[in-house]
Amino acid sequence: MNTARERYEKLSSDRIQFLDTAVNCSELTLPYLIDDDLSTKTNHKRLVTPWQSVGAKCVVSLASKLMLALLPPQTTFFKLQVRDDKIGEELPAEIRSELDLSFSKMERMIMDSIAGSSDRVVVHQALKHLIVGGNALIFMSKDGLKNYPLNRYVVNRDGNGNVLEIVTKELISKKVLGIELPEPDPSTVVDDNKSSGSDDVEVYTHVRLDSKSGRWVWHQEVDNKILPNSRSTAPKNASPWLVLRFNTVDGEDYGRGRVEEFLGDLKSLEGLSQALVEGASAAAKVIFLVSPSSTTKPATIAQAGNGAIVQGRAEDVQVVQVGKTADFSTAANMAQAIEKRLLEAFLVMNIRNAERVTAEEVRLTQLELEQQLGGIFSLLTVEFLIPYLNRTLLVLQRSNEIPKLPKDIVRPTIVAGVNALGRGQDRESLTQFIGTIAQTLGPEALMQYINPAEAIKRLAASQGIDVLNLVKTEQQMAEEMQAAQQAQTQQSLVNQAGQLAGTPLMDPAKNPQMMPEEQPPAE
Repeated sequence: MNTARERYEKLSSDRIQFLDTAVNCSELTLPYLIDDDLSTKTNHKRLVTPWQSVGAKCVVSLASKLMLALLPPQTTFFKLQVRDDKIGEELPAEIRSELDLSFSKMERMIMDSIAGSSDRVVVHQALKHLIVGGNALIFMSKDGLKNYPLNRYVVNRDGNGNVLEIVTKELISKKVLGIELPEPDPSTVVDDNKSSGSDDVEVYTHVRLDSKSGRWVWHQEVDNKILPNSRSTAPKNASPWLVLRFNTVDGEDYGRGRVEEFLGDLKSLEGLSQALVEGASAAAKVIFLVSPSSTTKPATIAQAGNGAIVQGRAEDVQVVQVGKTADFSTAANMAQAIEKRLLEAFLVMNIRNAERVTAEEVRLTQLELEQQLGGIFSLLTVEFLIPYLNRTLLVLQRSNEIPKLPKDIVRPTIVAGVNALGRGQDRESLTQFIGTIAQTLGPEALMQYINPAEAIKRLAASQGIDVLNLVKTEQQMAEEMQAAQQAQTQQSLVNQAGQLAGTPLMDPAKNPQMMPEEQPPAE
């Protein structure tokens, strides 16, 4: 069996062209994002700032929109629901609303856990890598997410695009590892970081799909030796290793980024921006020419202050003018046209000033992304959202933060993207259904056929509202109804007694029988 380092070096040959393209795309947008330096972190190189900032603006804006659509802050990107084929057979139909309320509460707990972590920060960084380089690797550890750039990992896929093998390379301090490493063999080739006396060592993580067990297995190696306690496994559908791609090409192990599709426009804009900046600098330079035969001395003009009086002739001094205004205008118009195309391609629009983002804005953003990017949600749903959700559920269930869900009954469903129904859409559909019945058949039919208690529960579940101590239970409503009936009965008796007291029958003056009996005189 080959070592992790050997597998990394072998698979690196298939990554060369993708890495070169990613570096070129990064140089025109975010130079710090992807580097071609594969050796050590000690060899820092000076990053060249692009002449234009349109590329950086486009990448950051598109990454923010994708982040808003994938992990919206005001709602969930998934929902837990009972399989329809299980309702009526294994579960009574009356329990569905109660289950929806419970699932809604569980969804809030999961989203609160995600919001309390640093997942969004790492996912946003990975999205920028996807847009620029077309590839990203996320590892879901116990301490949080970790993003690997393209120059730190290699991947091997089958013909259908399924991941079979991953090898990562990173520099970790010996103190962090907490183990004593043997001295390297002097006869072997020594790495640059080791020869320089650095405390960092190259750690290779080899991840592969075991064909026998059907589980993911991985371990770490240093100097071709497996680190103790570094072996681990994970279920096939809940792997912590998420290999992401932006666009896929059949037969390729790596993806293509959005910047690569518009690399020509970015290069043209870079050249035009450089020409405009340098031309403007040259045009702004002021040079005075003094005739050689003039009596006006150049030193006199150079030393003269503002408003000074000097001796000389005006015709002896001239100012050099750069007559390139027409050329600047042509370049500026071309640069403006390219910039407009790029802003439209990366969905850069006017940012709305508001304190919070509404659900309708999230839906419109998802729809716009799906229409413009050609099914990017379909790919990110399969390669990111579903594995991310499955792994999150597994971790939270193992830590007893949420109860375990029966796999054969409960099914988590992703609701991000243009086809998202979500809880908000469920509420809208429910209200439209109730409103249609009221308008078509009348309020009497609505009260006759619609169960108010069930409707309230479903509306609360659709909006993710906890109804505990908010909506009255059936027992509370029965007790209040009984108390109201008793109070009404008592009030009715009191009213009857009052009415009876006002009748002639109850008047002693009019009814002799009501007169008190005369007492006999005392003897």
